[in-house]
Amino acid sequence: MCILSNKEQMLKDISIVDFILVEFALYLDTHPTDRNAMEYFNHYSRMKNQMVKEFSQKYFPLTKDLAESNKEWRWGAAPLPWEGACG
Repeated sequence: MCILSNKEQMLKDISIVDFILVEFALYLDTHPTDRNAMEYFNHYSRMKNQMVKEFSQKYFPLTKDLAESNKEWRWGAAPLPWEGACG
């Protein structure tokens, strides 16, 4: 059994919601008038935005637009894949 740190769990949750958004986007490409699907897409989009913002404030920014900080430039604060943090 693998126990994830809070940071790893947050990243996993973000990736799950991102997958849901991709699936809804594909569905909406072929069903553009499905209002229920659009509501779900909007709900998960807001959820992902909040999750990414919270993660970026707590650990490091996941996108450059979330690198804002009054103290220091944080865009380069994330560990690089070869540093063993991505897996």
